[in-house]
Amino acid sequence: MRRIAFALLGLMFCVAARAQVRPGDTPPDALGSTLGGPAVTVSSLHGKVVVISFWATWCGYCMKEMPVLAGLQTLATQRGLSLQVVAVDSKEDHDTFAHSARVLRKRLPGLLITWDRTGAIGKPYSSDKGIPVMVMLHRDGTVAHVHVGYGEDMLDSLVSEINDLLVEPLPTVAGITGNH
Repeated sequence: MRRIAFALLGLMFCVAARAQVRPGDTPPDALGSTLGGPAVTVSSLHGKVVVISFWATWCGYCMKEMPVLAGLQTLATQRGLSLQVVAVDSKEDHDTFAHSARVLRKRLPGLLITWDRTGAIGKPYSSDKGIPVMVMLHRDGTVAHVHVGYGEDMLDSLVSEINDLLVEPLPTVAGITGNH
């Protein structure tokens, strides 16, 4: 009987390990809600390169990263590039989220700031194992890259990955071609 219990336990760990979002996967749709309440979804951003950053106010590197991400968003917007940065406040109380969102929105207006109160949205991306977590999505909504617990030394490679995604072609819609 013990062998069966250990086998089942081992199988559960294998299934849990595979449940994490990986490059090529279609991610869960939910990206949290903004301060005003509207839910943000991956599907609503289809056709754009999406950079999702899970962060919290207590994470020093996360707070250093925010102006960089806002700068990328501003530059992409000025150049007409289809990029959306979504900064997901992870597992902080509503008052902390509300204050942070108000302050960041004034200082860094290009960021789309959402709230993941319980951490459930970030869990498939391993944000429960530590933050910061950055996820980059292709224009078709599939996962391109997942970075968990990165630091300043990776900034150049992260920007390079985003630039590579921005030059990928737009996704095609089945049955519709660009030639008429």
